[in-house]
Formats: sequence, C-alpha cells, structure tokens
Amino acid sequence: MTRQLSHYVNRDLSWIEFNRRVLQEAQDTNNPLLERAKFLSIVSSNLDEFMSVRVAGIQDQIRAGYTKMDFTGYTPAGLWKRLIKRTTQMVYDQYKTYREVFRCLGREGIIITSVEELNANQFKTVSQYFQEIVFPVLTPMAVDQSRPFPLVHTKELYLAVLLHQENSMPDEEPLFAIVQVPSILPRFVAIPGRTNSKKMEFVLLEDLIEHHITTLFNGYTPFAVHPFRITRNADLTLNEDGAEDLLEEIEKELRRRRWGIPVRLEVARGMHPIALEILKEELEIEDNLIEIDGPLDLSFLMRFVHSLPGYDNLRYSRLEPVYPHEFDETDDMFEVIRQRDVLMYHPYESFEAVNDFIDQAADDPNVLAIKMTLYRVSGQSALVQALSKAAESGKQVTVVVELKARFDEERNIAWARQLEKSGCHVVYGLVGLKTHAKICLVVRREMGTLRRYVHVGTGNYNDSTASLYTDIGLFTSHPVIGSDASALFNEVTGYSSPYEWKAFGVAPTDLKEKLFRLIDREIANANQGKAGRIVAKMNSLSNQEMIDKLYEASQAGVKIELIVRGVCCLRPGVDGRSENIRVISIVDRFLEHSRVMYFYNGGEEEIYLSSADWMTRNLTRRIELMCPVFDENLRKTLINMLQLNLDDNVKSRELQANGTYVHVKNDMMPFRSQFEARSIPQWKFYV
Repeated sequence: MTRQLSHYVNRDLSWIEFNRRVLQEAQDTNNPLLERAKFLSIVSSNLDEFMSVRVAGIQDQIRAGYTKMDFTGYTPAGLWKRLIKRTTQMVYDQYKTYREVFRCLGREGIIITSVEELNANQFKTVSQYFQEIVFPVLTPMAVDQSRPFPLVHTKELYLAVLLHQENSMPDEEPLFAIVQVPSILPRFVAIPGRTNSKKMEFVLLEDLIEHHITTLFNGYTPFAVHPFRITRNADLTLNEDGAEDLLEEIEKELRRRRWGIPVRLEVARGMHPIALEILKEELEIEDNLIEIDGPLDLSFLMRFVHSLPGYDNLRYSRLEPVYPHEFDETDDMFEVIRQRDVLMYHPYESFEAVNDFIDQAADDPNVLAIKMTLYRVSGQSALVQALSKAAESGKQVTVVVELKARFDEERNIAWARQLEKSGCHVVYGLVGLKTHAKICLVVRREMGTLRRYVHVGTGNYNDSTASLYTDIGLFTSHPVIGSDASALFNEVTGYSSPYEWKAFGVAPTDLKEKLFRLIDREIANANQGKAGRIVAKMNSLSNQEMIDKLYEASQAGVKIELIVRGVCCLRPGVDGRSENIRVISIVDRFLEHSRVMYFYNGGEEEIYLSSADWMTRNLTRRIELMCPVFDENLRKTLINMLQLNLDDNVKSRELQANGTYVHVKNDMMPFRSQFEARSIPQWKFYV
C-alpha cells in the first residue's frame, strides 16, 4: 500500500535532503579538491548537531511515550526509523566520497598514510613526536570493579583497548580500558618527506597512538585497539522563570550537557565484538550504532585543509571583499549615512565597515549612546573591543547578549563578563525568548538635536562568519526606523507597553501577522485580476500556518518564488494547491544566510530585510526583526540580488513535490550566482 503524501514535507527529512546537497558538493568533480574535502567536513559537523539536537529530541519523545503524529504525518517512532536509515546511508556515501577525494589528493602529493607504511627515518621522527608531545598528554582509563566506566565526552575521539595481563591463561576474560585521543593536539601529524619527493605525508593521531599503545600499559598486552566516538543530547533545559541569575543557570546546564544521554555511537568497522558489547552496555545505546570504514569524525578535514601551505590550484580563487564604495573616500561615516542609506552584501563587501561604524561611534564625542544585540560573536571580536572602549569613555552602552545561542553559550558568557567589566549595561533578553534580531543603534548629538543612526542585518555581528556567509546589512538614519529601533531596545531592556511599529515587524508580537497582511494584499490583487508576486529568501521554512498562507496565495494565482537554503516543509508544484510556487536551494562556496522578502504590491514594490526564518521558533519564541528598505535604488539592488539567485543554473537545486531536489537545468548559459555576485558594480545601484 502506497503511503499518501502529506501536504507537508517533514522537517527532519527535509534537513537530511539539505545535508545531502552539501555532500553533493563534496562529490562534485568540478569543485577544487581541497574544497571538496572541506564540504566533507561540513557534512560531519552538520550531522553532529542534527544528532545532538533534533534526533536527541525525537529520542526524548519516544522515551516519554509520546505517540502523536506531527503535522507532516509522522510519529516519533516512525520518524526515528527513517532518520536512522537515511543518516546511515549518508555516512556510507560520505566515506565513499572521502576515499575518492583522497585518492585524487594522493595524485597531487597530499597523502594520509598509516604508520606501518613509513620508512625507518619517518618512523623514527613520528615516534619521537609521540614520546615528546603525545605521550605526556595521554591518560589510559581502566574499567574494572574498582574503577567504573569513566565519563566519555561528547564528540571526542577515544580508543577502546582490550588487554591480557602478561602470562595470563588464553581463555581468561580480557581487560578493558579507554584512551582519549587528545583534541588539544592536531588530528594529523606531518611526517618528513621521502628522498627526492615533493609529497606531503601525514599520519592520523589515533593511528600513531594505537601503534604505540603498549607504552601505556606496562605488564599488559593490548590485542585489540579500536576508535569510537559518542554524540550526546546537547539541548539545554533551562528553568528561566526560577533562575535568579540566568548566566549562572546556563553555566550549570553547560556542565550537565557533558552527561547528556548518548544518542549515537560511532565505531571503526571491524571492532572486536567484546569491546563493542562493553560500549553498548555501558553507554546504553542500541539503535543508533554506525560502523565506519575510515577515520571517525571527518570534521578534522576543515583544519587539515586550512593548515596546508600552498596548493592554490586545489582551492577556490581568493575573494577579496571590497570596502563599500559609499564609505571609500570618507573618514565620517555618519555624514554619508545622514545623506543616504547604504546597503552592504557580505562577503563580497567587507564587514570592516561595520567594525569601523562602531569604532567611529566609540571615538566620537558627539555620540551619547550605543545599543546593540549580539547573538554569535567571533573569537577576536573588534566590535566587543570598540563597545568596551565606548563604555570606558563615558558613553551609555547597552548590549543585549543572547546567552542561549546554541553551542556558543560559553563564548557569549565570556563576552558578557568582559563587557560588564568595562562598564557596559549587559542585558540577557526576555525570559523564554531568544534575542535573534541583528540591530545596532547609535544616538548622536547634532546641531542641538539628536539623530539616530541604525544598522540592521540578516546575519550575526561576526567578522569570521561574514567572510563565509552571504548576508546583507543596511545603514540608515531614517527617522521612522530610528524611532522603531529605540522602541525595540526599550521593550527588550525595560518595561514597555506594546508599541505600534511604524516600520518594523517584530516577533513574537506581530511579525507573523505583518507577513500575513503582506501576503493577503497580494492575494487581494490577484483576486482582482492584477499581478501578484512574492519572492522570499531564507534559511528554513517549516511553520505550518505560513505554509498554508502561501498555499492560499498560490491558489489565488499569486506567483511565488522561494529561495530556501535548508529545511523546506512546503510541497511545491501540486495541482490545486501549490502549482504557482517554485522552491530552489543554492548550496555553494558560501553559506546562503540572508533573509529577504519581496512583494510586488501592484507595482509599488516593497522589500524587507529580516533576521527571521519562517519557522515556528523564529515567529513565536524569539525576538526577531523585519525592516523595510525605503530607498528606491537599494530596493533595485536587492531585487537584483534575488534575481541572481533565481537565475542560477549551476548550483541551484529545485524542490520537487515528492520532497527531493534536482539540479536546475535549462537552455541558458551556465550562471553561478555566487560567482556573478563578485562583480558588485554590475548590479549595485548608486545615487
């Protein structure tokens, strides 16, 4: 019996399709070899987070006896089976690709080899490295009656060791120990080249430790050594209402995360059955066991690729971000923004302009206050330094730091403490809500009055990710946007009655309702025989009400084009429901991260930048922001940006009604949107 398709694609199955598109980039022989290796790393990192959050949540539902179907028609148990089957297949395909990529790299002179294949001189060198650098860091941990099974850290690599005591009886039960492969050391060890060879050879750290394992167990004979790795439930469970200090509560939860329930066990193929049974019993895991034919945890390839000197022919050509033309020949950014709005497109335009804006505000004696949201910040953030400098100089500096940004909690706690020490007012947002809006407000005294300067963005204030993600930022001194910005910070930091937003759409109060009104306007125009069109770009679309509203618009004749990089629960191209909806996804060199919404509005086109995807969490459980772009030339620029994506026929995949994706193919010349975007003067409108 064929299972009838739901009106919706399941969110988690859609995510697997997304990660498969990432894997396809590793498989694409048109991509440079070292970039293919980096995509393999991203596949692993993505899977780690998916297992520790999404799959862990489904496991919790099963454990709690929850059997209700979600809106896509899946029970937790039914979904679990499909996810495990598909992720297992994905890992198999990933390692098949890994072997292919490294066969090709070997022909280019980049080789990961085994210790057994080294010549005498090479072996002497790596053995010395082991004795001097690796051995002092290792800690063998025996498991017996007096020493219980130790804490195995999530996503860390370990060796399971079976041993016999010297002179023991052949049928005596083996002993068991584990050794952590130290993550503080590089996973790959460079070895000296062979005579007259230009090759770069490496051995993996776990292989080196395994080869010298006897040095850790004097008087015992190790007879089986196998790598393993577990992934634990990493979702934080916070009691924000009862927490006297949110920062301390999150620090406690981060400590508890180390003891999260194991969700997945990865082992090397061919692991000794006794060692495998011990791990399964001690970790209490049966269903999500993955045997891997190759090195566990390919996320190390990102660091490996970045550490290799040279080999530019095996990488993407270097992109040099241009400094925004509007600020190129001025030392006074405020003067430029006072005269006109400025749009930036990262990574093609430099994030340094944002750093310079905050830095100038910190130094300017006429600036009275700086208010800013921080969600994910880089390790060496120039913004944090500038904010600290501004506070130390006597300015009112308010920073809303989101402590609950998943996997960045510890870093954000450190930044929050540094900012507080320098005199900034640090706010952790509202109870139960993550502050995900990206906005900075500078209040400046000018000619006896105050003027507000605002930066809003689609991505985080993070100079590292700004070189890897496509995001858009807007500088403006528009008084309506400035007024809304002040009201937004007042709501987040203090007590404030509901505000009548003049320009913004703000979640969780009215963003969804504003989007519905904009879509309803297109529906009304279509019902009157006028053209109706919506183009929306985002990372994910999974909110059922939003999908139903888009179905309604499609049925009214509104032409809808969606550029959704990741999860999409909407089924396009279904007769009578979504035949007017097209969905594409672009996975390429840079992570498509910007959120842009376009509405035709009877020819009076409107366009918005947003921090929010169309997911339930963004629309109902986060403080999010959608900001209009008032400048006509900037609207044209953004329409051009969207059209670049819509015209892509190289890295664009189109979602089919059955939930799968196929490469876009047409009769047009090959057009790769991320490569075309580098030619900014061709599509950016200047006044």
